[in-house]
Amino acid sequence: MITFVQLLIKYALLEPYGASTRLDSFGIFILIVATICIAAAGNIINDTCDIHTDFINKPDKLIVSKSISEQTAYNLFIAFNVIGVGLGYYLSYSIGKSSFFAIFVVISALLYIYSTYLKQLFLIGNIVVSILVACSILIVGLFDILPEITELNRQTQLFFFKIIFNYAVFAFSINLLREIVKDLEDIDGDKKTGMHTLPIVLGEKLTKNILFTLSLITATTLFIYVFNSLYKNIIVSLYFITLIIGPLIFTSIKIFSVKDKITYGQVSNLFKIIMLFGMLSLLLYKYILLK
Repeated sequence: MITFVQLLIKYALLEPYGASTRLDSFGIFILIVATICIAAAGNIINDTCDIHTDFINKPDKLIVSKSISEQTAYNLFIAFNVIGVGLGYYLSYSIGKSSFFAIFVVISALLYIYSTYLKQLFLIGNIVVSILVACSILIVGLFDILPEITELNRQTQLFFFKIIFNYAVFAFSINLLREIVKDLEDIDGDKKTGMHTLPIVLGEKLTKNILFTLSLITATTLFIYVFNSLYKNIIVSLYFITLIIGPLIFTSIKIFSVKDKITYGQVSNLFKIIMLFGMLSLLLYKYILLK
């Protein structure tokens, strides 16, 4: 998903419509590899720290301690981080923005802190990991658009950066909803391992109400955006309403009827599909920017 979205931003939005970009094909390749290496390291350390929880929540999907040892997982975590941060340094230096190297270090550190500590806290872990998901989108704008800003093209560059920022906010919102659903799905194992997630602190019923409210706010915000900005584009408007807003409302209502882990997993996957369709809307800018 990360690779796909970063390629869409580069080749479906920035390149075709007049944005001044710094990264060539090799540069975007390095950015993608650096991003997915750090994301992979984050997944590995998360699975390593979740062995006892996952043994209760999803014993059939255990990888660390079952398919590979904890030591091997930790070695892979170190290796992927070194590769990701190293490539991040190379890329930052190559575009003349060495300070951007700090972005990769901070993201890598936050993924570790999230897995070892923050995810146990009330809502903070959900927000942090959702911000990091948004960063995987925003980082394309930071490396490809910002270094090319001049006094002459500032307005155009910031226009494209704002579009990327909006998609990052969308990714943050949908991922936050999905993280809350995953906490509902994993409530049994999380209780036994001393977690303080939203459903454990507030209860399942209140968490569902919060989830529904947040989903409704997201759907309403998207509808207002479509109504104000895209109403002249029938194809784009129908796409957002039928494939993003409609499913988001349906999923929000469905959460009230969920009673088992399997259905929570289905709802989580629905949010993932909604995010995918949201990112695929980047292909529709030929109807928006060339109207």
